Amino acid sequence: MWFKVIHLPLLKVDGMALFPFILVRKAAHKTNPVLINHEKIHLAQQMELLIIPFYMLYLAHYILNLVRYREHDKAYRNIVFEREAYRMESRPGYLKSRRFWAWVKFL
Repeated sequence: MWFKVIHLPLLKVDGMALFPFILVRKAAHKTNPVLINHEKIHLAQQMELLIIPFYMLYLAHYILNLVRYREHDKAYRNIVFEREAYRMESRPGYLKSRRFWAWVKFL
């Protein structure tokens, strides 16, 4: 999978995947294997959902979680795409064995 990591100091979070880029807040994050793997998982999710539907589902899931949990961090952490990324981020070979639409099992 091709991607480019871009250092963006004004970013409010450590990392973000905006297909086909990974944006990082600190230059040192470019070499953080766990963070980069987390964002690469999001790039895979974006590709399998043809990008725009990914963002629509991501936002819808966040809003539903916000209503459910009434707390930003809990709502964010329970977005189905984040569940997969956080659970698998420390497995460097995960993307090689990852099945298509693997995020569904994290619903």
